[in-house]
Amino acid sequence: MAATIITTEDLREFKEELLEDIKAIINHQSGFAPKKWLKSPEVRNLLSISPGTLQNLRINGTLPYTKVGGVIYYDYEEILKVMEENRIHNKF
Repeated sequence: MAATIITTEDLREFKEELLEDIKAIINHQSGFAPKKWLKSPEVRNLLSISPGTLQNLRINGTLPYTKVGGVIYYDYEEILKVMEENRIHNKF
């Protein structure tokens, strides 16, 4: 019987694919469909951050927003994009 060598990178790729599949299943089963525009309290809950931290993310330009009639809205897709762009890949 031939032996197959599995590398750390193979395992990492498998983990990422598995997590994406699990997320898709959970989102499909729960009927989760994120809104296009989120208000500040929703973003704070989503990211588990304080009002001050959210304000700092706005001020320093990290998190884009739209202000309409005194209400601040954040694009859900932009939040995901910021999270992906700021991902840190540690190599053990």
